[in-house]
Amino acid sequence: MTASETESVLVLAEIEALVPRLAAIRAEIGQAIFGQDEVVAQTLITLLAGGHVLLVGVPGLGKTLLVETLGTVLGLAARRVQFTPDLMPADILGSEVLDEAADGRRSFRFLPGPVFCQLLMADEINRASPRTQSALLQAMQEGKVAIGGVEHPLPRPFHVLATQNPIEQEGTYPLPEAQLDRFLMQIDIGYPDLADERAMLLATTSDRSLALHPVTDGEALRAAQRLVRRLPIGESVVTAILALVRGARPESAAEPRLASLVAWGPGPRAAQALMLAVRARALLDGRIAPSLDDVVALAAPVLRHRMSLTFAARAEGVTLDSVIGQLLERLG
Repeated sequence: MTASETESVLVLAEIEALVPRLAAIRAEIGQAIFGQDEVVAQTLITLLAGGHVLLVGVPGLGKTLLVETLGTVLGLAARRVQFTPDLMPADILGSEVLDEAADGRRSFRFLPGPVFCQLLMADEINRASPRTQSALLQAMQEGKVAIGGVEHPLPRPFHVLATQNPIEQEGTYPLPEAQLDRFLMQIDIGYPDLADERAMLLATTSDRSLALHPVTDGEALRAAQRLVRRLPIGESVVTAILALVRGARPESAAEPRLASLVAWGPGPRAAQALMLAVRARALLDGRIAPSLDDVVALAAPVLRHRMSLTFAARAEGVTLDSVIGQLLERLG
């Protein structure tokens, strides 16, 4: 047996061992979250891919509950920060305080902020000022924080699950493009259908309390993330990802009409994110390798926050999802 064949056998065995645990995770989350199966799946895909999630929707759709549930079920050390206009970077990252010893000597001591956790919930992140929003940038990308010239590593795994109100709402600030690009996915949350909303209404207004239980832990999640990177990926899927990402850039778009609609397109990090996401989706479904269907399913949440429409396109009522849909049609 060759080395590649041995690796395939090992990967398949690990997938078979992990699939029941992933199913148990989804079942446990489903006890608290009603009617958001695709949202839950995409969030788990992002975590399996080792990325950060931006959850977008109006208040009251269960974004906060989803993050709290994930922290419990995944067995992660979770912290929550409510973003407000007066929140400062030190309130998230931490700060240095001056201590004085009994002999009179003084020294600085670092007090870690809430970012030093495994699952950080940044609630209503676009309520804070751009300065405070960008304080998360290094932590999200590099997994460390620099305070006073000293770097402090964050726990592993480390994920930011941020909730955001639609930017049209009063009192919100658009996130900087550099920070948006650090989120592996932007997941838009809509209203539940009638049956799901009915089930949620009955479950959440009764006198019974729901006790969720951890199904896994941080080390097991890290092992699953390493497994995602070992999944084989076909040349056709790689070609489709590159065609999709490059076709969304005005400079390299194959169709002039699409190029005229996009002001700026996704960078190489988008292709990396989509590559990891399709692998994670395959793992979540118990498959050994991703397919073109995975690319189609995850194109919008991976790309929509990494693109911007021209003023003329917005005036015509064009949406980012419609542009991404046209790009997917070109893939055949």
